[in-house]
Amino acid sequence: MCLLKGKVKISKDGVGGRSQIIRMIKPVQYFGYRASFAQENYLTNASAFEASTVCMIPMTVVTNLLMSNPNLAMFFIRQLSVDLGVADERTVNLTQKHIRGRLAESLLFLKDSYGLEEDGATLSIYLAREDLANLSNMTTSNAIRTLSTFVAERIIALDGRKIKLIDEERLRKISKMG
Repeated sequence: MCLLKGKVKISKDGVGGRSQIIRMIKPVQYFGYRASFAQENYLTNASAFEASTVCMIPMTVVTNLLMSNPNLAMFFIRQLSVDLGVADERTVNLTQKHIRGRLAESLLFLKDSYGLEEDGATLSIYLAREDLANLSNMTTSNAIRTLSTFVAERIIALDGRKIKLIDEERLRKISKMG
């Protein structure tokens, strides 16, 4: 699949059926092919955050194109390699950082993935608190409490699902310190 327009999350059910967001897809990114290449069952779910346009390409077509086009094969190898590197980094961060560091990292990840609105400070994606918690590997109540702490410390501002980054440098320090 290729996301042409919109925002999509890739999630996987974990212990006790708790969902974990493992990747965020932005326009013109490919997804849904790893399991097929590995000859495994699909174990992840894809859900749109907003109205999205997805192009579905049959894997038989992709496989035939890869066999006849080394440049396309290298594109997918590079993409899988980048995805693996990002997954490795997130695994270490989500298991070793404290709650504040994980949430700070997730907010910066969302900024890097989807950018900011015209005001230059508001994240251009509106997540439910549960999705933000699932992205940060924490409970929803911990995500809400930590967001409230960030608001009290004037690091961010909240307006419903909109998150405005007030002190991005401080957010980066929190993320880096873990």
